[in-house]
Amino acid sequence: MLNEFTLFTIFNIIFYKMCKSEEKVGEAWPRRVVTGLQPTGELHLGNYFGALRRCVQLQEQGDDVMVFIADLHSFTGRQEAGELQPRTLQVAAAALAAGLCPERGVLFVQSAVARHAELCWLLACLATHARLAHLPQYKEKAAAIKEVPVGLLLYPVLQAADILVYRGTHVPVGADQAQHLQVAAQLVRTFHHRYGRAFPTPRALLPDDGSDRIRSLRDPSKKMSKSDPDPKSRILLTDSDDAIRLKIRKAVTDFTPQVTFEPESRAGVSNLVRLHCLARDLVPEEAVSEAEGLTSAQYKEVVASALCECVAPVRARLADLAARPHLVRDVLRHGAARARLRADEVYERVAELTGLRPPAALSDRLVN
Repeated sequence: MLNEFTLFTIFNIIFYKMCKSEEKVGEAWPRRVVTGLQPTGELHLGNYFGALRRCVQLQEQGDDVMVFIADLHSFTGRQEAGELQPRTLQVAAAALAAGLCPERGVLFVQSAVARHAELCWLLACLATHARLAHLPQYKEKAAAIKEVPVGLLLYPVLQAADILVYRGTHVPVGADQAQHLQVAAQLVRTFHHRYGRAFPTPRALLPDDGSDRIRSLRDPSKKMSKSDPDPKSRILLTDSDDAIRLKIRKAVTDFTPQVTFEPESRAGVSNLVRLHCLARDLVPEEAVSEAEGLTSAQYKEVVASALCECVAPVRARLADLAARPHLVRDVLRHGAARARLRADEVYERVAELTGLRPPAALSDRLVN
């Protein structure tokens, strides 16, 4: 019998071939990268390496990058109204502090562009309950809630709308989000079959540096998370050097003193190696070589120093932007205006195909 991993791999291969086949027969779409960041809790190193820095790198290589603050998505969990705006500004400031250039890309708040929600409704009418309820993330989260909100079920549909409303071609995701992107691709195929071509099939940009697999410092079996009740489980972008050193010193490892990179059997030490690699742009073999002769306790000092050096400039820029929130608001306002222009163009095509608007030629005759 095939195990779950093998089935998932086979499905991904089939999915990839279907996307490539569709690209061959369809029109060429301009490359556009779209991604969102939720304003829930303070950002940590997992968010920085796995999302913010990746977006900056994509922008520097010439990609058209659109980054939005996913405030609508945050409502699948309980939100305090008074905290949403400060957190939204904080995430936007972190994107700018990480190096995202608003002149070369688009940074905006999701709810400032109504087309996200409008397209979400149309796509929701093409999705099936069985498909959405089968997703592992939904099943995991729903199992922990007594009364499951409908928004949790529709979460991947809104994600699809976030991407498709800008005709996003590529999405930086971790492996745990890959299935949500497959939902988006399935919705594209369904829409094209029923109404006609309107969107590209978005493809995942999976990291090859392990930045989507940063683990909790206190429990390496889990991902580093903003919602973890233990503050020592994560390193925040606002943490001082002393706080970073303390958290790394307290990081859970094991009883073997040598430093090796074995994620399956030595998750804690391997997590330190991965953080060292990301901070210094190394591969695991290089990091392990540098740690030769050191105990894991001594190696923690090396990792802490690398992280302090990496975080310091981002932390300084964050502090500067926190003192000037009007600059961040101006960037978001300008970004929303640009995003609305792009979304309106795509949605008008969708509305015409679905019959919500008359075809352009008929519209001209009605006006005249």
